[in-house]
Amino acid sequence: MISNQILQNTLDGLRAITRIELCVMDTEGKVLASTHENGEKYQDAIASFIDSPAESQTVQDCQFFKVFDDHQLEYVLLAEGGSEDVYMVGKIASFQVQNLLIAYKERFDKDNFIKNLLLDNLLLVDIYNRAKKLHIETESDRVVYIIECERDKEGNDIEKVREIFGEKSKNFITAVDEKNIIVVKQLLEDENTDDIYKDAQNILEVIDPDGTQGANVAYGTVVSEIKEVSRSYKEAKLALDVGKIFFEEKKVIAYSALGIGRLIYQLPIPLCKMFIKEIFDGKSPDEFDEETLTTINKFFENSLNVSETSRQLYIHRNTLVYRLDKLQKSTGLDLRVFEDAITFKIALMVVKYMKYMETLDY
Repeated sequence: MISNQILQNTLDGLRAITRIELCVMDTEGKVLASTHENGEKYQDAIASFIDSPAESQTVQDCQFFKVFDDHQLEYVLLAEGGSEDVYMVGKIASFQVQNLLIAYKERFDKDNFIKNLLLDNLLLVDIYNRAKKLHIETESDRVVYIIECERDKEGNDIEKVREIFGEKSKNFITAVDEKNIIVVKQLLEDENTDDIYKDAQNILEVIDPDGTQGANVAYGTVVSEIKEVSRSYKEAKLALDVGKIFFEEKKVIAYSALGIGRLIYQLPIPLCKMFIKEIFDGKSPDEFDEETLTTINKFFENSLNVSETSRQLYIHRNTLVYRLDKLQKSTGLDLRVFEDAITFKIALMVVKYMKYMETLDY
């Protein structure tokens, strides 16, 4: 179904060109879009017109036209004016509305196909048969973006995203739930990972320009066949979830950048608790004071480099060594030793993951 705003924009454009007043009504006589306020006075005449076999009819200075969708009456279009061109303008307007119906129906069919494709609701043979019928290329590089944001009830947010890629592009923009907008982007031959990231940033700037809506954009890896699009979607969804835990400062996150975080995210909570208990004897590594945690994080940021860490913390090298020795005594792990450092880093991430899962409502 065409939105009333699209109908109104179409009528306004035709009115500006032809100077003929136009109105579109549904089959119950309700005005959906109009360039004047005279449509309601024809409601009785429209009811008779709908019941008649005629496809067009003249009532006083007004021309009535029926607009069909697959032989089903969808709208009644009114063209009003004293000009001899009223009939011709009305025919053009009804033809334009009919073409809009066809275009939006095709978009709806493609949206349904893409949604079912993303959710793995199609058999392999159905994927290729429907793609062929809808004139969608089956072998082309694509990547899936998920935009998490406060959805606009009018659907303006989806239209904003569509404007980024253009109406005539081979990309698909849809929504599978109330929170997320999905973009299935077909890549050009010269596009690379940098371009994919830039597109994600552009989407974020359009959806949440001032950063107050809490929007996030995640994307999966590039797939080369239509049947693999669901994999890129699942990767993007995982990136969105994992990004909130381990990369909360980032608003754009790629599946390929998740690292060990995506492995930890798939661990069962009982196993995580067992790991923490075995390593720290029941203690939690996030219970250290702020100074110790800052030291640990800065040490990891500088790849276990003592000199650079002490410089950035504005402390003497011996002070840093003292803190690391103190940490070793309390945990049994020496962060200057690579294996101990890995164990401690994973433990911090596991604790972060466990805390995040506790905040979720099941």
